[in-house]
Amino acid sequence: MSSRSDSSFITVPGRFEAARRLPRLPGSHPAHGLHGHGFELRAQWPAQALRAQPGTEVQALREHLARALEPLCYADLNRLLEHPDDPALAAWLGERLRTDTASAELELRSTPFQGVRSDGRGEWLGLRRYRFQAAHFLPRVPAGHKCGRMHGHGFEVELCAAMTSHDTLDAQWAPLAARLDHVLLNDIEGLENPTSEMLAAWIWQRLRPSLDTLRSVSVFETGSSGARYDGEAYRIWKEFGLDSAVRVRRAPVGSAQARLHGQTFRLRLSLAAPLDQVLGWVVDFGDVKSLFRPLFERLDHQPLYEIEGLDDTDTLTLAQWILHACRPQLAALDAVRLLEADGCGAWARHTP
Repeated sequence: MSSRSDSSFITVPGRFEAARRLPRLPGSHPAHGLHGHGFELRAQWPAQALRAQPGTEVQALREHLARALEPLCYADLNRLLEHPDDPALAAWLGERLRTDTASAELELRSTPFQGVRSDGRGEWLGLRRYRFQAAHFLPRVPAGHKCGRMHGHGFEVELCAAMTSHDTLDAQWAPLAARLDHVLLNDIEGLENPTSEMLAAWIWQRLRPSLDTLRSVSVFETGSSGARYDGEAYRIWKEFGLDSAVRVRRAPVGSAQARLHGQTFRLRLSLAAPLDQVLGWVVDFGDVKSLFRPLFERLDHQPLYEIEGLDDTDTLTLAQWILHACRPQLAALDAVRLLEADGCGAWARHTP
């Protein structure tokens, strides 16, 4: 099931180990000398631009990416690029991955806590992630809501900025980290109701005046939920694990995908809506879980190929079907990401 108003993308990851030097950095900088990284690349293509047989898009792009990364595996990157920093390396990969039908959108991470992302308009955005531990409670939730009790999280915050050095982002973040780490968030002025959305906006408001390249602030409250603020709009996400039986009807003859087999999926529901000015959130994460539960029970530990109305059980078709099946219950839902166990998968996005 699909719609002209929706857009879909295939996403595949790749990893490689490589050494590099960044000679334009000061000689005292740790990255000026020879060092190494375990790089991770995530590439995304518009599904409609692919020429792969329906149901085989993920496998085709996995193979395409593996070929593109082969020259980088255990290589000296300075033999390819004079200054192989994250933006230069990502741009080089973008050219190598370009096809006659589409260009890939890329996210390259040289560590789990730093990297770059293409914005789809030719600009590279720097990514830097930080951690802090804090307690909080939500004072405006209904009586009996678990988030009204004192509790806490190991929060993570990711800053996304137009190409700004990671050292600059570190310097801008340091004063906020000192205020947020190992405290009760409710005691901080402006965070009396510290939802993930309010926390993202609070960080934005304190960084943006001196960091005009800032594009978004993402707060990871748990490993499966979080919120993002870009100065105008809020977005939240909630993730679920699915263990299901699948069989891809359209797989090529003789393909293992055509046989009955199992798959572990990671499903992310992404929702965007105006902020509730009283409760301070887009949608209660608990409500997302409750409203999704009936569909979750149809998908988890079930034979997906028996679901009526589901054309096939390849990841792209399944992501599109979940988006349409969820929207009557979750009106704010505008995107579904479904990843297979190896991180390959698909995005399905609703366009009003």
